[in-house]
Amino acid sequence: MSPLSRPARLRRIGLCVATGALAAVTAAAPALAADPHPVDHRGQAAASAPASDELSASALQREYEAQQKEAARQDAQTQNQARPQAPKRTYKGRVIAKPNLLLRDRPTRSSRVVGSVKYGTVVNIFCKTTGDNVDGNNRWYLLTDGTWAWGSARYIENIGAAPRWC
Repeated sequence: MSPLSRPARLRRIGLCVATGALAAVTAAAPALAADPHPVDHRGQAAASAPASDELSASALQREYEAQQKEAARQDAQTQNQARPQAPKRTYKGRVIAKPNLLLRDRPTRSSRVVGSVKYGTVVNIFCKTTGDNVDGNNRWYLLTDGTWAWGSARYIENIGAAPRWC
C-alpha cells in the first residue's frame, strides 16, 4: 500500500471532520426539537418565514399549522382573561368546473395533479395567489379540505368575501 500524498490526506481528514460534525448535529437535533423554549431565537424566525417565491402547498400547510399551534398556545395563556376573541376568517367557494376540477401541487397548469373535486362541491379556501393564466384568470386558490392543493380560481365561484392573499 503506497502512502497517500499530502492533499489526499488533507481531503480524507476533512471528510472525517465533516462526517463527525454531521453526526453530532444529527444526534443533537431530537434534543433541540423537544425543547419548547429554545435559548436562541435567531433560527426560529428564519425557519417560520418561507421565501416569497415558495408556493408549495406543503410549505404553506406547515406555516398554517405552526400559526394554529401558536394561536392555540396564546389562547391557552389568555383563557382566564375576559377579552373577546376575533373570529377566525374562513373563505368558501363552489366548484363550477364540469365534470370536476383538477387539483394540483403548485399553481400552474403543468404541475402534477393530486386530486379532483366534483362540480357543485363547496370547498374551503385558505388563500389566493397568482399563477398560470386559465381562460383569462391568473388567480389560484389553495384549498384546505384535507388536500392542501391548488385549484384555478377560474373554476371556483366565491361564496362571500374573496380569500386573502398568500
